[in-house]
Amino acid sequence: MKGSQRRLLSTLAASLLLVGSLAACSGGDSQPQEAAKPVEPKSENVYKEKYDPEVTITTVWGVDPTLQFKNGETIENNVATKWAKEQLGINIKSLWSITDTNGAFATKLRLAMSSGQEMPDIVTLGTENNQLAQDLIDSGMFTDAGALFDQYASDTWKRAMDLDSGVWNQYSREGKRMGIPVLDFAYNHDYVLWIRQDWLDKLGMSAPKTMDELELVMDAFKNRNPSGLAPDKVTPLSIGFKTSMRTWMGDPSWVFGAYGTLPQQWNVAEDGTLEYGSVNASMKQGLVKLNEWMDKGYIPKEAALWDENKTSEPAVAGTAGIIPGPYWMSGWPLLDTVKNAPEAVWKPVQIPAGPDGIAMRHGTQYTNGVTLINKDMEHPEAFFTYQNYLFDNFAVSKEGGEFANGLFEGYDYELDAGGEMVPNDQIEGGYVNVVRYLLVRDGARIPDEQMKRC
Repeated sequence: MKGSQRRLLSTLAASLLLVGSLAACSGGDSQPQEAAKPVEPKSENVYKEKYDPEVTITTVWGVDPTLQFKNGETIENNVATKWAKEQLGINIKSLWSITDTNGAFATKLRLAMSSGQEMPDIVTLGTENNQLAQDLIDSGMFTDAGALFDQYASDTWKRAMDLDSGVWNQYSREGKRMGIPVLDFAYNHDYVLWIRQDWLDKLGMSAPKTMDELELVMDAFKNRNPSGLAPDKVTPLSIGFKTSMRTWMGDPSWVFGAYGTLPQQWNVAEDGTLEYGSVNASMKQGLVKLNEWMDKGYIPKEAALWDENKTSEPAVAGTAGIIPGPYWMSGWPLLDTVKNAPEAVWKPVQIPAGPDGIAMRHGTQYTNGVTLINKDMEHPEAFFTYQNYLFDNFAVSKEGGEFANGLFEGYDYELDAGGEMVPNDQIEGGYVNVVRYLLVRDGARIPDEQMKRC
């Protein structure tokens, strides 16, 4: 009996071992079989020339108080937002907008950042808000824009950026390019003095070449005004300090340049080293001269409160004699002076030299700001669809192309029945600087494109 039990136990043990071995090989019924992995389809390219269904890009706007609207439009809903939707399948959604006076845009955006409010997918900041741009980059809310640029930017845009690779530097952190520089035309904000040539002619005077000659001209403009304006109604030299001592219109920095330094930038010192201009001893001479001019009424008493747009107001009103600014001011805003002073003739002249024959003015970079991309943006590729289209079709001059005459007909250009351009001041409903409706400041610019057209 015992022998039979031992044989039975041996047989059962062998059977169990066999079953265990088979289970190990086959997986057995007690262990669920791992599902076969499906073959992954080839990943779809998320970048599109047009999105269907449409995608949304959120942004915020600081609206220039001089920007005009027509046809009942607003910055949130206008010809440019409609174009983006119809042409590209992109819905531009505004989180908020504010008229940008007294730094209101920067204040509101900084408050949004610090209080945990929803931040936009895309935000573009001009050079006047560079410190805010740096703070937003350091906040950790925005992504490595350079990597996205490498992946999605068009060849046209990349070639434009390659004209000066240094434009990325101020927006880089530990090798990552955290903001996309907004390109501008080369030398676009290098400035001259715009002067009322008709006033000079009536006074029998020539354009001033030295600071002493400039003072004689300003005194004549104020106290012997050729248009018959009372002295207290004349702004001989329209400049402002509110935004900066180094700006693009109404700029005062050349006054310091006459004495050998330029404020708020690094200059080459006499010993060849770099020196911050604002701490140079020559700054005192420039400040003394500005104070003297203010006492004599040559510059506005409120110059410390005047920004760039404010300095243009007396020029357009026909009550200013001189205003510093770039070459293109003949088209805006000085073109409008004739509405208030039909006899007005503006002419650009060189910056006058100081007592030692020195004349200095600041130059300008190839950039006019920066665009930041939210790290939580759902469709960052859509921003590149938008900008690529503008770089490939708007930034590059194409005869007969979609934007050959301007951006949007009836806004920044108009054609008559014969297909000829209508003067800006005759556009029905008025000329509109509609490029400022676009998601990125001035749309798309290639630094050397204007020089190619000359």
